[in-house]
Amino acid sequence: MPITQSQLREAQQRALDYFERAGIILTPEERANIEVAEFGLGHLEVEGLELLTYVNTQRCCAKELVLFPGQTCPEHRHPPVDGHPGKEETFRCRWGQVYLYVPGEPADSPRATPPNEHYTVFHEIILNPGEQYTIPDNTLHWFQAGPEGAVVSEFSTTSRDELDIFTDPDIQRLPEILAG
Repeated sequence: MPITQSQLREAQQRALDYFERAGIILTPEERANIEVAEFGLGHLEVEGLELLTYVNTQRCCAKELVLFPGQTCPEHRHPPVDGHPGKEETFRCRWGQVYLYVPGEPADSPRATPPNEHYTVFHEIILNPGEQYTIPDNTLHWFQAGPEGAVVSEFSTTSRDELDIFTDPDIQRLPEILAG
């Protein structure tokens, strides 16, 4: 389901508010280039992500991620591409709290609530401001913001988001944006 221009602008403005709360200063160009990933599912508040890419070269990538309260980035992995390993990424929580899930011993009482049946890994890592975790390449993972939302810095090898493999077959990584 496409996102409208007005929904896109509203999510970008909300993301700017979160960056301000986290003390992250953005240039006017960066402020104008906040991406809204709603994954074609039509429920951005539940499954979605707001992000800003600072740099993405053949060797490294740096991004800021914003999650609204309870918002989830769906389960996915970064596969190998053209003989290169998939993306390895480190998440560092800057503001709020993030519940990150990877393969391993499932949490007895997970803090996050999966939005649907397309979530399969439940080893829980809770990230508070200043804490970080590195996800190996080609590893299934998903994450959800705590009740206040969250801002997370991502440091990684080259990002090829359009090639990510999602557990939910209905996900479209690149959004369709409608006028309005």
